[in-house]
Amino acid sequence: MTNDIRMIVGLGNPGLDYQKTRHNAGFMALDRLMAKKNSQFVRNRFGLVGKWGNIVLLKPLTYMNLSGQAVAAVQKFYKIPTQSILVIADDLDLPLGRLRIRQKGSSGGHNGLKSIVQGLGTDAFPRIKIGISHPPDQMRVIDWVLGRFSREEWKILDPVLDQAVEACECIVVKGVQEAMNRFNGL
Repeated sequence: MTNDIRMIVGLGNPGLDYQKTRHNAGFMALDRLMAKKNSQFVRNRFGLVGKWGNIVLLKPLTYMNLSGQAVAAVQKFYKIPTQSILVIADDLDLPLGRLRIRQKGSSGGHNGLKSIVQGLGTDAFPRIKIGISHPPDQMRVIDWVLGRFSREEWKILDPVLDQAVEACECIVVKGVQEAMNRFNGL
C-alpha cells in the first residue's frame, strides 16, 4: 500500500428502517469492502468499526446528520491526519450508476458530509460519491434519499457498489489521482 489512507468511512443511517435506502449507499459500499477483505465490523463507542490491515473502517451509528461526531472521535483516538480519511457517500447530483472521486470539496448540501466538514474543521479529505439521481418532480428530497432502491435501480447500483470497492482499493494502493483518472469517467 503506497497511499496514506488510514480510515475509510461509509455514510448511512443505522437501523433496519434505513437499510438499503439511497442515503445508505456509503454503508453498502463499505459492507462490500469488508466482505471482500473477509473482515467483520465490531460495535464500539464510535460505531461499527473494522480493520483492513492498518486502515480503520467506520460506519458511524450517529445518524447521517451527526456523522462528523463519530468521524472526529475516531480521528482523534487513532491520531489520523484529515487528508488520510476517505469518505464514501451518496450523491443526488450524480446520475444513478455513476461514481465521482474528489480530493476535497464542499459538502454539496449533503448533511453527512456537512457534519464531517464541521467535525474535522476542514473539507480537505478525499471522498467517493455514489450517484443516486435527483428525485422525480413533486417528490421531497428527504423522501427520495430515505426511500429504497427499486428492483430496476438495484440492477444499476449493484455493479457500482463493486466499482466503489475497487475505487477504495485503488485509492489506498495508487492514490486519489489515479483513482480519479480511472473511475470518474465511468
